[in-house]
Amino acid sequence: MTIIENLKETLRMKPFIFAKQLLWVICASLFVFAFLSDSPMDILKGMITIVRHPAGLIADNFAVAGVGATFFNAGAVMAIALLLFELLKVRITGPGIACVLLCAGFSMFGKDIVNIWPIIGGVFLYAKRQEDRFDKYIYNALYGTALAPLITEIYLIRCDWITLIGAIFTGLLIGFIIPPLSTYCLRVHQGYSLYNVGFSAGLIGTLVVAILRSFGYMPESQLVWSYETHWLVIGYLLLLFAVLFLLGWYFNDWKLEPMLRIHRHSGRLMSDFVLMDGLPPVMMNMGVLGIASVLFILLTGGEINGATIGGLFTIVGFGAFGKHLKNVLPIIIGVYLGSVLKVWNIHDPSVQLAALFGTCLAPIAGQYGWKYGIVAGFLHSSMVLSIGAFHGGLNLYNNGFSAGMVALILIPLIESIKGDTTTYASR
Repeated sequence: MTIIENLKETLRMKPFIFAKQLLWVICASLFVFAFLSDSPMDILKGMITIVRHPAGLIADNFAVAGVGATFFNAGAVMAIALLLFELLKVRITGPGIACVLLCAGFSMFGKDIVNIWPIIGGVFLYAKRQEDRFDKYIYNALYGTALAPLITEIYLIRCDWITLIGAIFTGLLIGFIIPPLSTYCLRVHQGYSLYNVGFSAGLIGTLVVAILRSFGYMPESQLVWSYETHWLVIGYLLLLFAVLFLLGWYFNDWKLEPMLRIHRHSGRLMSDFVLMDGLPPVMMNMGVLGIASVLFILLTGGEINGATIGGLFTIVGFGAFGKHLKNVLPIIIGVYLGSVLKVWNIHDPSVQLAALFGTCLAPIAGQYGWKYGIVAGFLHSSMVLSIGAFHGGLNLYNNGFSAGMVALILIPLIESIKGDTTTYASR
């Protein structure tokens, strides 16, 4: 049996194994690209810089430590996530693909191999307290690292053993709170924001930052942003996304229809496209989303750097768990219209990220139509640029926090306009 035949058999019989292998290949490509970009010594120095640098929004690791260290850190955090799935024997389908690629993406700005562990440990303690298996909470643990910058921030107050203990304790406490709060928040926005933990992390971050400010410490947002054009990085991304699409297309016998069938789903949580339509159409969907997102950034005069790659990887990952072109484009159009009519430009760093990460509101467009999707994107572009002040930029999923607020306000209004208030109230 040839290698291709083996792959087809694995894909047909055990798609979750193929999905895991695919993610490991992507992880390996991050390491390879890191060493193609910089020397081992430069990568080591860059990793030390990343761990020691404030990690709150927006700290683009391209500007902080260089391309090589950024890709190495992303590969390392992605490998940690995959190893946790492996150790806990969690089958990887749509949610797993989304989670792992999100971890890789946010390791381009904010997460690192050190600051994620206290929060993961806190979720582990919660599972023990509930006398439950940790594998049931692994998504909470990995998504909960949205607040990893808080760990770095607290330690950097004085960089001694007292702040180290304080940072670890805070991380454990955050991890302990995340699972029950995220479950509750899902009921609040009814699954119309794909970054559910971003909403709960925003609430926790707001509380913690308020406490810090009450003791006289004032964490502030930052803007460390690379404006350099990295054509080699752009080439890597386009090649990666093209290979994803072509592999899926090949395993679909060169048919586009299976991918287009994904567009019938609204994307509302929980929408596991892998279980619904199979892995090959999902790979095609991921590839198309990635290429389209890269072209959007380039055509609107944006930058491809660590922060925007975080957005690209997140969009691609959620191409397995809620996003497709039909429900993503209205959100991006809404953000773009906001940049035309409001006081900022589409190529401003925060607006670029709002366009990419704001696609977590894609289920609104998928459920209610493109017009409401444009409205959601338009409102989100205003909300997300204001709400970061509450948590001092220490919640990496600031767009998830904003999107939760937008969905909370917008969904009842849409239901009222459509005359479905009784249906909404009964959910």
